[in-house]
Amino acid sequence: MVFQVPRMDERESRAWLGLITVAQLLPAALDSQLQRDSQLTHFEFLVLTSLRFATESTMRMTELAASTNATLPRLSHVCARLEKRDIVDRFPYPEDRRATNVRLTAEGRRVLIHAMPGHIETARRLVIDALTPAQLDALAEITSAVADRLTDGDRRSPVPR
Repeated sequence: MVFQVPRMDERESRAWLGLITVAQLLPAALDSQLQRDSQLTHFEFLVLTSLRFATESTMRMTELAASTNATLPRLSHVCARLEKRDIVDRFPYPEDRRATNVRLTAEGRRVLIHAMPGHIETARRLVIDALTPAQLDALAEITSAVADRLTDGDRRSPVPR
């Protein structure tokens, strides 16, 4: 009995390798710009953005973890770093003292506002401006379809749609 190894055709391979290349290069480029200009990682930027759009700029840790696709230990470590810089503060959730809330501070809002122009410029330079309007529409459809598969359609976005 001969075992057949599944293969991709040329088009499938080109698309797959392109996606993997972007998935590896883009996070490092975003981190580099944000670190240089705002002393934030891209993940920290996502945390702050999620908090910025939350009611009273506050979320339970579990909600924040879901909105940033993070594990609770990773998020807790990042929030501890941000708390030391007075960017967020953590406090017990009023209805369940075992749970923790995270709130964006005034300093955190200032840091986020300072970080946004450079981040948007970098996103435009690296991705948005490289694509035609039709390609942008296709990219939005493609990333949505793939994200739905990765999350069984149960995903949250850090910013309102």
